[in-house]
Amino acid sequence: MRLIHPAAQTLACLVGQALSPAKYTIQVAVCVLALAGAALAQPGQLLGPAQQSRMQDSNLKPALPGALAGVGIDQRLDQQISLDLMFQDESGRGVPLSSFFLRGKPVILVPVYYRCPMLCTQILNGLASSLKAVSLDPGKDFEIVAVSFDPKDTPETAAGKKQMYLRRYGRPGTANGWHLLTGDQANITALMDAIGYHYKYDAATGQFAHASGIMVLTPEGRLSRYFYGVEYAPTDIRLGLVEASQNKIGSAVDQILLFCYHYDPATGKYGAVAMNLVRFAGASFTLVCGVFLFIFLRRDLRRDRRILKRVG
Repeated sequence: MRLIHPAAQTLACLVGQALSPAKYTIQVAVCVLALAGAALAQPGQLLGPAQQSRMQDSNLKPALPGALAGVGIDQRLDQQISLDLMFQDESGRGVPLSSFFLRGKPVILVPVYYRCPMLCTQILNGLASSLKAVSLDPGKDFEIVAVSFDPKDTPETAAGKKQMYLRRYGRPGTANGWHLLTGDQANITALMDAIGYHYKYDAATGQFAHASGIMVLTPEGRLSRYFYGVEYAPTDIRLGLVEASQNKIGSAVDQILLFCYHYDPATGKYGAVAMNLVRFAGASFTLVCGVFLFIFLRRDLRRDRRILKRVG
């Protein structure tokens, strides 16, 4: 079944101290839990699927122009792509895809074409902007591999584009993590079919109708995550990279977030898992209560010892 996020739907390039210690402890713990619950319920948090509008008929689907029929993205999660496919890098050197999977790092794959007048530029701009807010570094923690699906694109065009996005990204020492590839039709078709990316060439305009999205692959070349649209949430990108690396990159905080948030293939985003949030809140509540009880019992014990010494 084709899973296409609405944002990816065939976008064309044309478009109290007085209390006793026990009571004080309980009150503090309850306040902590209440604050945690309020934080988890902030507007915009994905605590579940959005409620459908009463005016919307779920059986109605927008009709697509004939030129866009068949354009979109099929999710092929966990599928292995061929790492023997040959492309050219920005310097014109022939390189197999395996060149970017030898370092044991996850890879962000970006299907675009470099002569695109609008949408592809927005995709790469959105990726660069999102990665600015991610502390992981291209070349060190992961690789970025953009592949043009236009066989007319050249390494010279790719080199110019690379410099543009490096300036936009603005993080020194990461140029070795950005790779903009070109190739012939046979290798392009094989890769695009493997990742489920469908596009059409419009001879009248000399442009391509295509969807917008990026993919995260494991260090072995398996499709791990799809993110749609032209703007990507930094948290989604980071968690996707951490999961694809099998937790070999990232921090302890990422592990907590991955416990509370799971990837939803239908939306191409990470959403909160209600039961895991309840478990996490319960564990946090128990831990906070335990810490406060330990502190107050220890204080009371010391006070009793001082009283006994005075009496004795």
